[in-house]
Amino acid sequence: MTKIQRIRTVLESLMMLLCVAVLLVVPEEGYRIIALILSVVLIVNGIRYLIFYFSMARNMVDGKLTLFYGIISLDLGMFAYTLQDIPPIYIVLYLLITHLFSGVVDVLRAMEARRLGSRWRLNIAIGTANILLAFACGFCLHRLSLLTYVYVIGLVYSACLRMAQAFRRSAIIYIP
Repeated sequence: MTKIQRIRTVLESLMMLLCVAVLLVVPEEGYRIIALILSVVLIVNGIRYLIFYFSMARNMVDGKLTLFYGIISLDLGMFAYTLQDIPPIYIVLYLLITHLFSGVVDVLRAMEARRLGSRWRLNIAIGTANILLAFACGFCLHRLSLLTYVYVIGLVYSACLRMAQAFRRSAIIYIP
């Protein structure tokens, strides 16, 4: 990880902890804030991948995958933003599916990294936490304040793991 990537990861972790503080202050409006956070993150990721595609990835092998990922992420972010006016159960289900999918992808990546002899323990911890968070959200579908606290626990855990990942030594030597 370069120094800029480390700084960006630390700043992202601090933003996650700031979101935790906001969610703890107003837990009764938590589902709307969660939907807003989810939609903003997905829209920013989509725009970032689209910029990367148009600036560089279109000339790369399998660069179209970056385009597709950017379009899908942008679309899901806009869809999540429109969910704020409907009953909260749909936001909860959307959040549940997103965390479950993310956890499964992280676990599969960790298993592939283990086969290749690379570092895999942190990725499997992140993936397992996302899967457990999805199941915890599934058990408290009708209690919105409890759902907010479950989401806060998941955000704190994710922020701490990202912070640890930012300060972990890199296996690659960078020559300035």
